[in-house]
Amino acid sequence: MKKLTALALGTVMAVSMTAGVSAATVESKDDLKNATIGVQLGTTGDIEASEYEKDGATVKRYSKGSEAIQALLAGQIDCVIIDSQPAQKFVENADGLKILDEPFVEEEYAICLKKGNDELLDKINGALEELKEDGTVDDIMNNYIGDNIGETPYESPEDVDRSNGTLIMATNAEFEPYEYREGDTIVGIDADIAQAICDKLGYELEIDDMEFDAILAAVQSGKADFGAAGMTVTEDRLESVDFTDTYANASQVIIVKAD
Repeated sequence: MKKLTALALGTVMAVSMTAGVSAATVESKDDLKNATIGVQLGTTGDIEASEYEKDGATVKRYSKGSEAIQALLAGQIDCVIIDSQPAQKFVENADGLKILDEPFVEEEYAICLKKGNDELLDKINGALEELKEDGTVDDIMNNYIGDNIGETPYESPEDVDRSNGTLIMATNAEFEPYEYREGDTIVGIDADIAQAICDKLGYELEIDDMEFDAILAAVQSGKADFGAAGMTVTEDRLESVDFTDTYANASQVIIVKAD
């Protein structure tokens, strides 16, 4: 995860207590060493939770964040670590969960590309810079997060020349509001930013939905031209892919079961 304000995007690490699993009570990140933690496989939450295993925590990994939340609600785990915006949606839609105030981890979101694809990296960075400067990125963020949701939808210009071909974006459409499904269509912040970039560069956009932990491999192999999925820039990921300039700052927080 992935809250709320436009570029202060919380990837909130959601940590939620469950009843009847263990004696662990999660009131802050200091309590995680005694918890059974659910995470989405391959995410920042997975990476950060793994640090607590050496202190006695148990980490259970799920292919989707919603599966971890279901396990939490079923009393199979003590907590869930997930990005902030999806966490907010889960809390809104499920009774008995809340987000703690204590920040957990600061991070940044960016688009990943195959190492050495410097030409496309430079083009995307150039487009991102223009989209930041003209307010498009802020408008896209504000359309999904904050007090004016739905008021500033992104629309492609009518005169876009798409003669440069197609760019394939790898994503995991389980991460509202960054990428999720409305019917058969993948929508969200990342989908809109990717579309705006393609509009600037003269490409069609094709979005390929896959498991989150398959995105880096898809980009490395050339199956996808880039990956955008509320993806945090980490040292481990930088060993296998390159990242664009960041388009969102994120923080992680803890969610617990409400009293």
